Amino acid sequence: MKLSQFRFKLPDERLAIEPPHKVFENEDGTVEKVYRRDECRMMVVHRKSQTIDMYVKDSEGNDTNEFLKFRNLIDYFEEGDTIVLNDTKVFPARLYGTKEKTDAKIEVFLLRELNEELRLWDVLVEPARKIRIGNKLFFEDDGPMVAEVIDNTTSRGRTLRFLYDCPHDEFKQELFSLGSAPLPRYIIDKREATADDMENFQTIFARNEGAVTAPSSGLHFSRELMKRLEIYGINFAYITVHCGLGSFDTIEVEDLTKHKMSSEQIHVGSEACQIVNEAKRNGHRVCVVGVTTMRATETAVGTDGMLKEFDGWTNKFIFPPYDFGLADMMVVNFYGSESTMLMATAAFGGYDLIMQAYQKAIDNGYMFGCYGDCMLILDD
Repeated sequence: MKLSQFRFKLPDERLAIEPPHKVFENEDGTVEKVYRRDECRMMVVHRKSQTIDMYVKDSEGNDTNEFLKFRNLIDYFEEGDTIVLNDTKVFPARLYGTKEKTDAKIEVFLLRELNEELRLWDVLVEPARKIRIGNKLFFEDDGPMVAEVIDNTTSRGRTLRFLYDCPHDEFKQELFSLGSAPLPRYIIDKREATADDMENFQTIFARNEGAVTAPSSGLHFSRELMKRLEIYGINFAYITVHCGLGSFDTIEVEDLTKHKMSSEQIHVGSEACQIVNEAKRNGHRVCVVGVTTMRATETAVGTDGMLKEFDGWTNKFIFPPYDFGLADMMVVNFYGSESTMLMATAAFGGYDLIMQAYQKAIDNGYMFGCYGDCMLILDD
């Protein structure tokens, strides 16, 4: 397929810059926001019957005027089904420092630690034109955190050596205390990251640190909904995909077969394989949450349709047509024009049906992006 087939116009106000929330005014006049993860809208796409549901149905099966919310997810599952979730944990990857001598403000986006002993990190810097090998960056006026640029990696990429003499755990704690939630650029351009974002931009089941962006489709799960699903007899299988920035890379070729995805580190353990494969053998359905999770399961699935243990990296790029090996259902967000996430969604749900769903989402006020609304794709 061609890049231009995934191009659409999205009104700027449809990009969600905050999670679903309600605003309350206290007696003293201060305003308080209460965030509710499972209150986003949920569109349900049926890929075999080629139908799309947006509204809660009444007792006779007719649409009401009430939009489906993510908390209605449980209505589409059966006892014994399994949900595959990504338990990666986002770290506060965005820091701001000043350049030695000029005091120019520099954004430093941490990507990954290269060497613990030498305090080497792979980072992106902005504005990159001001940062050269040998430059020093200071992250506090009188604080001890200083970094030296020792290499160029890409146009915006640099290798930094942090000059901080202390035990590694103490260094990392100090480094992360200076950072903020690594929100996407379309949010940061409109508002600063807040303390709330470090919690909101993290799934409630996050435990393995290493992601520089959230597995956003998993952000909708609340503790209350997880408990309801558990009581109902739904199983959860956790794998780890350390989400990188590759999904946000601009595709610069019209022929999608010529695009190369950046790699992401994944771990699929024996426990997840056992839970997923037992569901498959017993005729139950498997729902994969998020495009990054889907890339991982498609990397680790065997030719027999069973999930295999895997520890390594994947740069799998999924776009139509694609023959999926594992999932029966999928939860995804609504993504931007020409994005690799939209392409993977279209591969799973069918290009024509997904593009129709996207147009319905735009026409009916759905919100896009990591803090936006979501879609459940069913194989019925």
